[in-house]
Amino acid sequence: MTTRSEAQPTAAPRSLRVVKKALVLVLALGLLLTAAVVSLRFGSLSFSTAEIWQALFGGEETLAKIIVLDVRLPRMLVALMVGANLALSGALLQAVMRNPLADPGLTGVSTGAALAGVSIMLVFPQWGALVPFAAFIGGAIACGLVFLLAWKRGLDPIRIILAGVAVNAVFGGGTSLLSILYSDRIQGILMWLNGSIAGRSWHHVRLLAPYTAVALVAAMLCIKPANLLQLGDDAARNLGLNVNVARTVLSFIAAFLAGISVSTVGLIGFIGLIIPHVCRLLIGSDYKFMLPLSALLGSLLLITADAAARTVFRPVELPVGIIMAVVGGPFFLYLLRKGGTYRV
Repeated sequence: MTTRSEAQPTAAPRSLRVVKKALVLVLALGLLLTAAVVSLRFGSLSFSTAEIWQALFGGEETLAKIIVLDVRLPRMLVALMVGANLALSGALLQAVMRNPLADPGLTGVSTGAALAGVSIMLVFPQWGALVPFAAFIGGAIACGLVFLLAWKRGLDPIRIILAGVAVNAVFGGGTSLLSILYSDRIQGILMWLNGSIAGRSWHHVRLLAPYTAVALVAAMLCIKPANLLQLGDDAARNLGLNVNVARTVLSFIAAFLAGISVSTVGLIGFIGLIIPHVCRLLIGSDYKFMLPLSALLGSLLLITADAAARTVFRPVELPVGIIMAVVGGPFFLYLLRKGGTYRV
């Protein structure tokens, strides 16, 4: 029989770990708010914090108010939602595949969504309103193909990754083919293909927000199966989880998160790779804390990268996808150098 004195040493460290994780979440939220203010302040024109406050809450129609409310605020909100979506998509895919190298861009989901989006924008531009739905369908088809190719008496994480690389190559080739066949129209979506938040307006915020709200709720409902999948297939089955169904559901939610993001801003890689790994280093692999932290840090990273894309080389603005490639490429090599093994 366990006495109160024997139980206290175990309970105390556990409560301290929970407090530490909560503090990390609060710190991440504070950094996100700071990055949001910085994003609103700096660009081709810079404003003080007081001017930003006046623009957001004041009644006077000033230049700062026009630029902040009509240009920078919707752009920052799009970056916030897309960053959270891509980070959550990567976190769920890494749970499905039990590998920290899994990422929407590396497993074919993003390229499937991109091919569907490019098909609408180049071949059927009059159906532009269907781009978000088409991108989700494209990502889901890519995800389904990966599972179909990887299935062999069940789903093995290594086969899923290898199939993802193959599907990624095929769908990427399809996008390149359309770009050549419709080269007279490609200039209009060139920034989109490289991943850009430039020109995003309140229209894009209204378009993306309901999809993001649904996707975030769905992702948070995946906490328990994601945690169980980390234990291995046998342990998860013994705990009552249908492993194949769980992998399928989590993968399609990840495809939805990636698809709605790609449809809005184009191909932005490595967020789903970098952020979940950083979260594990900070607070461990418990998805109850890791998913919210992934959303916060994903938003923080993309808002910061977008601010850098429009200020570092001004007056030239780079696609944010290029910034993420410069940051994410070396990080991916670092993970490969470490071996890419999954740690619970």
